[in-house]
Amino acid sequence: MALLPPTPSRPPVRADRQTPRTSLRASLRALLLAVMLATLALAGPAQAQATGQGDLLILISGDDTVAVERIRRVAGRLDGELLIKAANARFTYSVEVDAEGGATRLTNAYRPAAADTSSEPLQRAVVRFTGDSAIAEMSGGGRSVTQRFGTVRGAVPFVNPSFAMVELMLQRARRVGGDSVAVPVWAIQGGTTMQAQVVWRGRDSVVVTIAGMPVHLAVDTAGRITGGHIPAQGVRLARVRGASAGALTVVPPDYRAPAGAPYTAEEVTITTPAGHTLAGTLTLPRGIFGRVPAVVTITGSGPQDRDESIPPVKGYRPMRQVADTLGRHGIAVLRFDDRGTGASTGDHATATSADFADDVRAALAYLRLRPEVDPARLGLVGHSEGGLIAPMVASTDLGLRAIVLMAGPSQTGRQILRYQLRAGIERAPSMSATQRDSALRGVDATVDSLGRAQPWVRFFLDYDPLPTARRVRVATLILQGETDRQVTADQALLLERAFRAGGNRQVTRRVFPEANHLFLQDADGNPAGYAALPDRHVRSDVLGVMVDWLRERLR
Repeated sequence: MALLPPTPSRPPVRADRQTPRTSLRASLRALLLAVMLATLALAGPAQAQATGQGDLLILISGDDTVAVERIRRVAGRLDGELLIKAANARFTYSVEVDAEGGATRLTNAYRPAAADTSSEPLQRAVVRFTGDSAIAEMSGGGRSVTQRFGTVRGAVPFVNPSFAMVELMLQRARRVGGDSVAVPVWAIQGGTTMQAQVVWRGRDSVVVTIAGMPVHLAVDTAGRITGGHIPAQGVRLARVRGASAGALTVVPPDYRAPAGAPYTAEEVTITTPAGHTLAGTLTLPRGIFGRVPAVVTITGSGPQDRDESIPPVKGYRPMRQVADTLGRHGIAVLRFDDRGTGASTGDHATATSADFADDVRAALAYLRLRPEVDPARLGLVGHSEGGLIAPMVASTDLGLRAIVLMAGPSQTGRQILRYQLRAGIERAPSMSATQRDSALRGVDATVDSLGRAQPWVRFFLDYDPLPTARRVRVATLILQGETDRQVTADQALLLERAFRAGGNRQVTRRVFPEANHLFLQDADGNPAGYAALPDRHVRSDVLGVMVDWLRERLR
């Protein structure tokens, strides 16, 4: 879910795949391209300690807190710690500014949300702003790299959804002077520069528009944000003075089996050929004589934990539901945190869907060595981007018995992004006709910019799933929500035809009425409404079809 105006979904270096990922689920929902939040990792542990007892800026959607930012200001510098529950991410940062309010240096460090700020960050970097360049020295996953990005002199850095950095934009606008000021903004997610339009509505009110989305803010005489809201997304902002570090505490996720479950849940670690480790949970049915069938789950795009949870959609943990359902019917399930996410190591910044397919292959190799698992009865369950990755693996692994694609795409990423961007713009209620026309004209440029900036997007834009589908000989189940606005329902038929055109006769397609991209009950399917849905659990009829089909194929 985009919590501020959309910025490019992939940062220069990050520990995720997001923004609302957001899967084609997490990463590409809400207005325009939803942000894979909090993913450039940049500073050191000391920055977290520097913030002390600062103020809190709290983002609220409905009754849920989706992001908390603790900040402290000293002359010429902003120190902060930002917890983004929507992305399972925590990072500490420091921004140094010159007398005109432009940034001179940014440091930042990325960790999982539940990690202690004294722990080693998964990624860190230092960005220096020199003239019209932003030079980023970044490290993570055992590698270091330096990148140079073009920008504008005096630009203000922006990490979506940091409102402390929006305050920097306001200060910059005040120094420039005038009731309406265009402030250059360097977006960390993507490393691109855009303009933030700052329009003052009196001394205590201001509207900041970034990428066509207005944010209404209340400010005090010192230029501090005291509150606000984003009308297009139903998100509110509140400020709390003198808050302690305890406000940013996160309880680690619980992956244990529920009480009385007919299966066990074992924490496992998988070493990949690429050198990183994947942390996961293996659920094994109890009381079964002999080896059992097993599946590996594959999450959608964005920084996903093994459950593929989306904090703004409270209670949504689809892969946990899959594991529980299959575990109760005698099928083992291995689900794991994406590389560089949760307890998994590795560098997600330079990875593509093909790299994630290699991680799935490593998970399958692990299962084949488990004495409880029958290596001849293995399958995959992939959602969204996971539904794109599963055929990649199946096309090269003839030992697989079955794959399940939940909202798997049949179009190229370029087609999908164009559709999603245009649909988001056309649905934006706060845009004027002029703003909407301007944004629509910029869709192709936005897509191309994303492709130039990030490896994942570059791969995704041009990857065509259909040739791969034609090479798959594994039994395939295609599940699709009829009201899906992210991977549209017509793509399921194209996928089925591609599988059959390659000679695969074991293809089943099921489309579920009033089911959205998350397979939740939803007659409308608008991603902006996910958090307001009354039932945040994958529909039982979807899981029922899946388990019946898998039991037949893996028996």
